[in-house]
Amino acid sequence: MTLRIAEIFGPTIQGEGALIGEPTVFIRAGGCDYRCSWCDSLHAVDSSYRHDWMVMTPEAIWQEVRRLSGGRPLTISISGGNPAIQDFAPVIAMGKAEGYRFACETQGSIARPWFSALDTLVLSPKPPSSGESVDWAGFGRCLTAAEACPNVMMKIVIFDDEDYLWARAVAGKFPDLPLYLQPGNPEVDPDRPVDLQACTDRLLWLIEKVTGDGWFAPRVLPQLHVLVWGNKRGV
Repeated sequence: MTLRIAEIFGPTIQGEGALIGEPTVFIRAGGCDYRCSWCDSLHAVDSSYRHDWMVMTPEAIWQEVRRLSGGRPLTISISGGNPAIQDFAPVIAMGKAEGYRFACETQGSIARPWFSALDTLVLSPKPPSSGESVDWAGFGRCLTAAEACPNVMMKIVIFDDEDYLWARAVAGKFPDLPLYLQPGNPEVDPDRPVDLQACTDRLLWLIEKVTGDGWFAPRVLPQLHVLVWGNKRGV
């Protein structure tokens, strides 16, 4: 058995969502069933990069994670692309045996039995600005697969008013899911600097939308890694 891996890096901090700021080693899977218009991880999504992806056994992946973490149990984030395309159950089992914690973020299009072995599952349905359409039946299957996962939540990236109204409607469908909102970053070129003032302005806009509407269910967070490192890969 082998897995396609775009990169393994860390320890660094989680830059977004419920685990923001937490020391983490990242396993970024190669391959995705979506092509979001504003994707910031094309090197792990587009098949034109497939020759750069590593083909690794679960044992080799785990050896690299242990090397990076120095054998000290911490949180491992499985991301992508869409990591649910592949079977990460063996990697999770190896890590759990040594006391590591596992989080995964996926758009919720493909359900996997190994979701139940995670400590945290972040489902991130893509809003209208992505150009993708959510398969809500598939999203429901992901929730079912993750019934044994103690922390399941939803994260939505917001780029404009249409995304914001869509997020409110989605939140109404899943009122029991903790919800995290973050402003999107339209500048995804890793070789171009990020406009930090624009990032701050987008965050302020989203905060004012939520508070102005009296919508107090979601938590609004920045993309911390973008503020610190821009679009640099491997951090």
